[in-house]
Order: sequence, then structure tokens, then C-alpha cells
Amino acid sequence: MSEHAKYLTTELDGQIATITMIRTDKRNAMSDGLIAAIENAYATLPEQVRVVILTGSGGHYCSGLDLSEHVERSAEQGVYHSRKWHQIMDMIQFGGRITISAMQGAVIGGGLELATATHVRIAEPSVIFQLPEGRRGIFVGGGASVRVGRILGADRMVEMMLTGRKYDADDGVRLGLAHYSVADGEALPLARKLAADIAGNAPMSNYFMVQGLSRISDMSHAEGLFTESLCAALVQTTPDAQEGLRAFLEKRAPVFR
Repeated sequence: MSEHAKYLTTELDGQIATITMIRTDKRNAMSDGLIAAIENAYATLPEQVRVVILTGSGGHYCSGLDLSEHVERSAEQGVYHSRKWHQIMDMIQFGGRITISAMQGAVIGGGLELATATHVRIAEPSVIFQLPEGRRGIFVGGGASVRVGRILGADRMVEMMLTGRKYDADDGVRLGLAHYSVADGEALPLARKLAADIAGNAPMSNYFMVQGLSRISDMSHAEGLFTESLCAALVQTTPDAQEGLRAFLEKRAPVFR
């Protein structure tokens, strides 16, 4: 058995892969072993996979940093450790696959950092969003200051970290931490439906939406508009774009590559 197999499972269904964190005794807390297993799972996905569903077993998505492994590190070691997390979160966000988070229970600390690196987030009523690092005497290190901060705004994130405030699924939708709030047991079914829809999109269109929009949001007004023009021009020259236009004119569903 692979060392990674004790942390997660990967199920393949054509163009869709479901990665399930199975560290249930720790509410899927983020250990070095789990983060390495996630990296390996994404790096070894078959080429045909276009969409990943990321979820957790045992009623929880991910309860954040495993504090039992939060060993004392030098400043140098701490930077390298944090940057490794950043590398893996970037792999999820910009690696070329679309990832949908189907969330239950704890989406806390590093779990929220993980979720906000994904592209579509679905929350069941049991979900708790929290950044408790300020109450533990530590600081976020897996990308929350950028990803969560840009969703919430710095002011709200400061308050969230200072107080350890918890948000539920409906709060998450209101604030942007989740895109969907669903009933118990409905996150995975909705994730599978959305995954099938997204996998049916034109691949280059999906790619530019993920690669382009988040980067454009970092740019000035003028730079963003220019980059948009480049993205539009490149996507519109693909065979899929031509198929999409033909299908619209012929009043039929497009058949993309």
C-alpha cells in the first residue's frame, strides 16, 4: 500500500476524479503527510481528468493544521514549510484542472485555505468556516492572507482571526466563502452534477477562466482590459469556439473536444 493511501482515496469516473480525505480520526486535519498525499494525487491524475471533486470523510472537510505536528521550527524552516503549502495550493488553483469542494463539518484554518484554492465550493448545513490561528498564537501560512483576504477583505479577515469567529454555510455564501448552500447529504450529488457540466465545457475556455480571471483581478484597470482582449482573442480562435458558435446558430448543444 502506498504511504499516501492512508490519507486519501482517489476514484476515477471518466473525466471526473473524486479525491476524498480519509484522516477521520483527526477530522482530516492537515498534516505534512496529508498535504503530500494531495500533491501526489493531483500530480498523478490521468490526462483525461478535467474536473476534481475534493471532499472529506467522517463528516468533515478539513479541520486545519494538525497542531500535534506543529513542531518548533526556525524562521528559515518556517518559510520553506509555508512556501511548500503555497506551491501545492497553487497546483490546485492553477494546475489546469477545475476543482469542486464538497464540504461538511470543519472547514477551519488550513482547511479554509485548501477550500479557497478550489474553484467551486458547496457547503452543507454542518459546515463551520473559521480561522482560529489568532487564538492559538500563530499566523496563517497556507495562503489565507491572500485567498481568504481577497474574498472577505482585510478588515473582516482581521476581525475573524482576532476573535476566532465562526461562520456557517449560509454566512459562507453571503460572504463568498461558499458558492452553494445545500441540505444535508446534497453536497456530493451537486458536485457531481456541476463536475459533469464543467467537464463538458470547452477545455481552453475553462483554462482561461481559471488562469485569467484571478490574475486580471490583480492588475490595474487598463492592464486587466488589455489582458482580457488577449484571452478573448486566443480562446476565440480554437475549434471549440467555432463549434460553440455553430451550435448556437443551429440551435443545438455544442460538442466540444
